[in-house]
Amino acid sequence: MNYISTLRDELQDMGTGFVEALPSMAIALFVILLTWIVARFAAKIADTLVGRTEIRASLKNLIDTLVRLAIWVTGLFIAAVIVIPSLTPASLLAGLGIGAVAIGFAFQDIFENFLAGVLIMVREKMRIGDVIECEGITGKVEHITLRETHVRKLSGELTVVPNSILFKNPVEILTDVDQRRHQVVIGVSYDTNLDHAADVIRRAVEGVDDVLASKGVDIFAQEFNSSSVDFLVRWWAGSTPRSGWESKDKVIRAIKSALDEAHIEIPFPYITHTFKETVPVSQLGDTAKRTP
Repeated sequence: MNYISTLRDELQDMGTGFVEALPSMAIALFVILLTWIVARFAAKIADTLVGRTEIRASLKNLIDTLVRLAIWVTGLFIAAVIVIPSLTPASLLAGLGIGAVAIGFAFQDIFENFLAGVLIMVREKMRIGDVIECEGITGKVEHITLRETHVRKLSGELTVVPNSILFKNPVEILTDVDQRRHQVVIGVSYDTNLDHAADVIRRAVEGVDDVLASKGVDIFAQEFNSSSVDFLVRWWAGSTPRSGWESKDKVIRAIKSALDEAHIEIPFPYITHTFKETVPVSQLGDTAKRTP
């Protein structure tokens, strides 16, 4: 067997096939160039249309990416069919379907976070700057991507949270509105007139600047504690954690000052010690002997 002759024939066939495929390759390259031009114009049109809406910037980027991806997939699909005529659309779609299933199983967590990120961006709640609480994480939302959300904790640390966690678990948005209700428990002594104490506390809370007195101040006698009768005091103030801490500080100071002026005691826990008189064992024995 002449290996050199066989190799020469194979190379000639490959060269002939390459030359015959040149027109198809040129058309395919033209299709790819046309795809690039169409993708650019389509992205600009999408930017113009989406720019009139109020959706997030990250969601706008997602729409641009999806538009470009759809056009490029279509263009490459047409170019592949031109270069390889035996490649039918049905076989190509079947191959893409099998590949998509394999990739889906391999990158399940990534796709889960991706879809969760898309849904988080679509819904109106939880925007950049909101203070949220989820799964023990409390902080300010700084950035939302398609895979993760950056939450700056109140102590300064940055927490990168996968979007699937924020989507599958309850998220408490503390700053959804400008004001929210805060509360504190105040105890007064048992010999206090409760109506008078409640009136003193109400006037003190309503006099605090940070308290929205127009939304009302609630004062409820809550329970009989071990050393005091406890009042639950509720008021409206700013929704951010700092606003809550500042208003609570001012409310507690105002209540303490008002109760002191009214000579109403805020009792600390009392401990009562009871001593019983005991009889020595030796005396018990002598008593038993004297008993007839």
